[in-house]
Amino acid sequence: MVVCGDDGLAHRLAAELRGVYGEQVTLVVPPNERTVRPPVVGRARAVSAALLDRVVSAAVNRAAGNGNNAAATGEPPGNERVLEAGEPTETVLAEAGVERAAALALVYDDDETNIRAALTARRLNPRLRLVLRLYNRRLGQHIEELLDQAAALATGAEDPAAGDASTTVLSDADTAAPALAATAVAGTTKVVHTDGLLLRAVDRPPPGPGQVADHGLATLALLSTTSNDPAGADGSESSGEHGPRLLPDAAAVREATGRGTVVLEQVSYSAGPALSAGRGVGVVVPFASLFSRRLRWSLAGLVVCVLALAVALWLATGVHPLGALYLTLLDLFSINDPAIGASTERQVLQLLSGLVGLLLLPVLLAAVLEALGTFRTAGALRKPPRGLGGHVVLLGLGKIGTRVLTRLRELDIPVVCVEAGPEARGLATARRLRVPVVLGDVTQEGVLEAAKIHRAHALLAVTSSDTTNLEAALYARTLRPDLRVVLRLYDDDFATAVYRTLRAAHPHALTRSRSVSHLAAPAFAGAMLGRQILGAIPVERRVLLFAALQVGGHAQLEGRTVAEAFRAGAWRVLALDRGSLREEGGTGQDAEDEVRASGLVWDLPESYVLQGSDRVILAATRRGLAELLGRRPRERAGT
Repeated sequence: MVVCGDDGLAHRLAAELRGVYGEQVTLVVPPNERTVRPPVVGRARAVSAALLDRVVSAAVNRAAGNGNNAAATGEPPGNERVLEAGEPTETVLAEAGVERAAALALVYDDDETNIRAALTARRLNPRLRLVLRLYNRRLGQHIEELLDQAAALATGAEDPAAGDASTTVLSDADTAAPALAATAVAGTTKVVHTDGLLLRAVDRPPPGPGQVADHGLATLALLSTTSNDPAGADGSESSGEHGPRLLPDAAAVREATGRGTVVLEQVSYSAGPALSAGRGVGVVVPFASLFSRRLRWSLAGLVVCVLALAVALWLATGVHPLGALYLTLLDLFSINDPAIGASTERQVLQLLSGLVGLLLLPVLLAAVLEALGTFRTAGALRKPPRGLGGHVVLLGLGKIGTRVLTRLRELDIPVVCVEAGPEARGLATARRLRVPVVLGDVTQEGVLEAAKIHRAHALLAVTSSDTTNLEAALYARTLRPDLRVVLRLYDDDFATAVYRTLRAAHPHALTRSRSVSHLAAPAFAGAMLGRQILGAIPVERRVLLFAALQVGGHAQLEGRTVAEAFRAGAWRVLALDRGSLREEGGTGQDAEDEVRASGLVWDLPESYVLQGSDRVILAATRRGLAELLGRRPRERAGT
């Protein structure tokens, strides 16, 4: 496997392939990436992965009598080679061994760099499996079709996407955005949304006495017994005695008392409810937004005064009520004749009508100015409206923040964005969705207050700076100790320390720290292995993968019933895809005939026998998926 990149995702992806799947990896990074500490995947987080590999390699070499061990030479682990290069040119790719590689991942932050390298790699090795990181979705679809067509012409294959020479375009922003948005919304929804599939993982509290537990479609995990410092918060695959337990069996669920659960729910596919004009979205400006509340009250008061004067004139002179209203309006606009020789009551009412007319002039002028200002700023950034509450404050409108904003608005959730730079890429999206934006440095006093943080439902800090996110979260907690906070932090160890400390300091408030590379790396690794990873759902600080898999060739699944194919703590078959159902006649078993006649079936009978032609959707841990794919994870010291 060859991984080329210039940020944390490249290191995380290489660690995922090396530590979980045991693959030989060549990592191509710029020279200045030498100082970046690669992330650690596995349970031994106290010691770096490189040091552990050197110790193991040294022990093996000493046992073999080889004095030139890796610890002495200071080389990287035996199954990883690091190549430093500024750009992935043809020479660099050839040196990395692309001609002999099984898969190549191009995860540079720049789309053009990834596309140029992909075109070169496809020419060097037409059978190479390509995984590209592209932010532009539409361009990614065209590039994927182009590279697959080039591979088909070079290899003579009719469907390169079905073989090794497939091309997969992914976006770390799209992969991480659902989990980030779901964590900030209700605290219970964790979603996987891809290819028309929408799944939701819901946290269920422990059932009370006499209550029946709701297991949904399946029980994905048993939560930690402690809330302040759960075991397994380091993101490892271990399941300590008090830590989260992924994919438990029925016996473990029954015996678990006092532990919450994470259950799976199916949600019908929807692009999100239409955003109503009442929320300020659309071409037509709502009437209520034209005038301020104070101005509307002023207009209402003047209307009441006019009606009162008309009634008084009717009672004083005996004129018809409509005539009294007509004379009052004439007096109001000072276009009536003076009431010379009329009764005293008529003269007093005329003077009062003229006075009300003078008061009406500035109110009408203010209404015109406010309406013109509203229409002028209809296409500009909006400010948080008065009285806003229950919204999500989103810090940062970069690549990740823009995707999270779109996801939140698809769910019809009110959002207020905070962005320091007026040229951020997400400002255009915020303007199109008519989302309020506060421009300013979030670390400066008064910026979060302007975003109505004291009445917000949650704070979602997704800027590219860890210190900025942490500072904003700590300051927001001083304003609202019970505020739900979701942080995007790059370093996993730092994220774990922040998570534990904030939970200990504020035990009654929800705190989550998420690493985009940690959420996205499993999907990229699965694509490099030729598997369709539908998404990842975080359980505390661990990750549960959802994948689409062909049963054929997997002895743990083929020929087994659904009940026999389940392995607690490793994988669970959730659904059967109708597109792969076998065409031959029925077996005579009612359960199997019912499955064949259905579409995407979630309530699979435990007696259903999986055949090689079936395509199933399953949930798995990272190590469970690696074992299922026939790639034994490499054992480390202390694991």
